[in-house]
Formats: sequence, C-alpha cells, structure tokens
Amino acid sequence: MAAAGWSSAAFLALLLLLLPFAPSPARAATPGKSPSPTSTAVFQLQGAVYPIGHYYVTMNIGDPAKPYFLDVDTGSDLSWLQCDAPCQSCNKVPHPWYKPTKNKIVPCAASLCTSLSPNKKCAVPQQCDYQIKYTDKATSLGVLVADNFTLSLRNSSTVRANLTFGCGYDQQVGKNGAVQAATDGLLALGKGSVSLLSQLKQQGITKNVVGHCFSTNGGGFLFFGDDIVPTSRVTWVPMARTTSGNYYSPGSGTLYFDRRSLGVKPMEVVFDSGSTYTYFAAQPYQATVSALKAGLSKSLKEVSDVSLPLCWKGQKVFKSVSEVKNDFKSLFLNFGKNSVMEIPPENYLIVTKYGNVCLGILDGTAAKQTFNIIGDITMQDQMIIYDNEKGQLGWIRGSCSRSSKSIMSNFP
Repeated sequence: MAAAGWSSAAFLALLLLLLPFAPSPARAATPGKSPSPTSTAVFQLQGAVYPIGHYYVTMNIGDPAKPYFLDVDTGSDLSWLQCDAPCQSCNKVPHPWYKPTKNKIVPCAASLCTSLSPNKKCAVPQQCDYQIKYTDKATSLGVLVADNFTLSLRNSSTVRANLTFGCGYDQQVGKNGAVQAATDGLLALGKGSVSLLSQLKQQGITKNVVGHCFSTNGGGFLFFGDDIVPTSRVTWVPMARTTSGNYYSPGSGTLYFDRRSLGVKPMEVVFDSGSTYTYFAAQPYQATVSALKAGLSKSLKEVSDVSLPLCWKGQKVFKSVSEVKNDFKSLFLNFGKNSVMEIPPENYLIVTKYGNVCLGILDGTAAKQTFNIIGDITMQDQMIIYDNEKGQLGWIRGSCSRSSKSIMSNFP
C-alpha cells in the first residue's frame, strides 16, 4: 500500500493523556547472543491474494513479547499498530490493541521524528505525532513509540531490537469497527530511514535487504538479511528513481503479450507488496485487455462478478487457474539488458468462489493510481529481493509453499 503523503497532527484529548509520559532514550538491541553482521531473520507468512487480499507476518513486540499480525508492505516506510492510546477510531483486530507505556513515547527531537517530517513543529515536545495517507485513501494517525521486537535469527540467536513504529489511535481503513480486520497493523519495509529494515541495519542486526516469497496456495515466507539470497539464476536490475515517490522500482519496462510487443511506450513500474493486484495505466491496461480478449476461445464468455471488474465463465465451474491457463498467454516486462519478468496466467488471473476466472490486472487510472504497480498477484511463486545494500531488485521463480527451512534447496 503506497504512502501518498505526510502531515503533522495532534489531538488535544490524546495530548493531555500523553503529557505525563516522560520520554526515555531509545535502547539499543539487547541480543540473547551477539548477532553476526550477516544474520538473517526468516518469517512464515499467512494470507493469500484471494479471497484474503494480502499476506501477513506474526511479529512479537513488547516486553513481555506479544504476537501481532502485520500486513507486509514494501510500498511504505512507517510500520504501525492499532493502538490503545486511547483509541479514537480503530478496527476490531485479532489481538488486543497495543498499549504504550510512558517510557515508550518517542520525543519530537528524536532523529527518526525529524526524518519522518523534516519541517515538523511539535505541539508537544515530549511526543512525535504522525499522519500518513495511502493511495487507496486509507489513513493512520498517531504517535511514534519505540519497543522491543523479538527476532529469531538463522544463526540460532535471538535478538530484541528496540525499533520505532507508529502507535495508531485513529485509523481510517476499510469499515472501521464494522468488520473484524485480518491484521493488527502494518509492517512497512520501504527505503526510508524510519523503515524497520533501515533501523535493523543501523543497529547492526541485519543487512538492509528484504525478500519475500508469496505462494499461490497461500502463505509463504519473508526474510531480512542477505545470506539466503540465491547466488545464481536471479534476474537483477538496478533500483531506479521514480517520478512518483521513493518506491522500489526496476525502472521502465516494455510490455509484451505472447512475446509480441503491445505497442505502448515503456511504462514506469514499482514493486508494492501492499497492493493485492497489479495496476497498469490506461494505455497499457487497454492494450493488455484487447490482446487477451483477441486470443480467448469461444468457450469463455464474459460475465459479471463482484470480485473483480473483468471476468469470464466457462462451460463448467472453474476450480483453479490451471484449468484455464492454456486459454491465456504470458505477459512480459522487458527492463533491458536481458532483464525480463515473465507474467504467466497464474500471475494475473484468479478463480473466484463463483467459479469464474477474473483478470487481476486493474485499470490504475480508474483507481486514481499515478504509476504502474506490480502487486502480490504478479509476485507469487517467485522470490522477490529488495537489496538496498547494492541498490538492486531481483526475482527468481520457485515454489513458495514449502517451509522456510527448505528455502536453500528450493532456491539454490
């Protein structure tokens, strides 16, 4: 879920409650064993593209540590939990709301507060207020806190990293309070200094590298650090600057369908695990839809389905994409210098509970997106690597449904 912008905010009711909170200096990581410079933390993921709509990880936060489900988002920088500070507008979540103690509040003068909003003027020096807006109109408002994240590393050590994140007491995400949310908050893994990834690097716990592998069968794994990154067969491209924000981007790619150019100009692309589906701007979207429709067999009929805008039904109810993938062809994005991402049918189609097959590439212009987004559906069953140490993005195909312990055999 890409972040659209930041602004300063403070609510008097919350300020009066937090004024007595005396800020304490942020504590360094307190490892059970001293982590090596190349330590990597690996986490099992839950979730799916359909019908859940996202992938999420369990993080153990606080002292004593308590579990929280966090939506994995490489399209934003600030992680946050729904927070009882007290909560003004929150969802029903899987676990009790995070409740900060007075020594967890991050003061306005803290460097991460300054980097979050350089021109910020704090109404109250003892706390750092934040407000974040996302491109899907969701918002989170709250204060920054610092607390321990307990991480199990692959070198058999356990580290308690004191990390700064958002204590969100006012969320506008979906239907607040009306339905049970699947997660307690957001795990933001962008490139900014407030990203948990950047903080782990700063504390010498892991390198500034993150990767994920989303399974088409649901679940998968996430990792921080670089010692499980495959040494061969990875397609690498330099990270490019984007015109629309500080996002992870392989640059501009030329779009092909069934190895034939669709005749649209190269499109600037960003990788965003916070987006369930893939979004193309109007011209590449229309070209993709036209090419798909031209190649379909007459046994597939366009049908209305509430799940997604463009769907087809067959002569019988579909149960999986494998039943229809022969009717569809692969898309390709060519980023130059033999750097090509293939997008086979299983990376742009879903089968809904109604037995229809639907296109998981959406019209970004209609959704008011200003750039082309490669979302979860297109990143499934491949390891996606965001290497901020070397300034490059990589991908390699493989099954993501096996346990994280078998990663090395799955991605040699």
